[in-house]
Amino acid sequence: MVSTIANVDVKQKDSSQALVIAISCSAVLEDTDEGDGQKLGAALPLLEALQTVNRHLVAANSAESLLFDVLLVTTDERQQQSARIVSSTKHHGLEVSRFCFSGREDFVESLLENQVQLFLTAEPQEAAQASQKGILSALLGQQSWSSPSEQLRVLFCDNDVITTTPANLKPATQRFWTQLGAMRERFGVLDSPVSILVMTAHGGRQKLGDTLVTLRSHGVNADEAYSLAGAPQGPVLDLLRPHFLLGDDDLK
Repeated sequence: MVSTIANVDVKQKDSSQALVIAISCSAVLEDTDEGDGQKLGAALPLLEALQTVNRHLVAANSAESLLFDVLLVTTDERQQQSARIVSSTKHHGLEVSRFCFSGREDFVESLLENQVQLFLTAEPQEAAQASQKGILSALLGQQSWSSPSEQLRVLFCDNDVITTTPANLKPATQRFWTQLGAMRERFGVLDSPVSILVMTAHGGRQKLGDTLVTLRSHGVNADEAYSLAGAPQGPVLDLLRPHFLLGDDDLK
């Protein structure tokens, strides 16, 4: 059974205009062995970065509708903890519009019902389940803990870095990048709260150039671009500290 609770403490976004992102609850709030307490998870810097972007957008235009609309989704049997999850989120000042309580078997249903455009989780199996239903998904990697909270950093890379996604994700991927590109255009070249990074693992400058052209065809201009030409990826990822990674298969 799926249930959704609106956060009355947060101004609700226009879901037809906003960029709807769902984050697995387990990546935001982790259970502890200390009574009923919960500690913050790897997605905290991401949530803070999304809030920073929204704050800048509204400051520039109070009527702005292209905002991040954030949902917290349970992907396990935690419905009985709903009150504690809501109160913990509010206690930490996290801007979550809605809470979707579901289980392992039906959490994808909650993503579809809420027209989620990007699902983020730390669990590969959850990402695969959502991808199979046409929902763009990405993993929160080990860099997430050290990602900046004052700037959203999204890395676009080839499939040597991430898992190939099904062909049915093409529409979802294109829509996400188009909206993110439009959001990035709201800001200037310097001191933007959104940074779009591009990295290719192989193919040299030609591969990188083709990738940049593909992104521009969807209204996305990169802030930084890197061609590794076979060099190790780990050191670059540690330097860039992206909040999450997305691949290029579905934009070809």
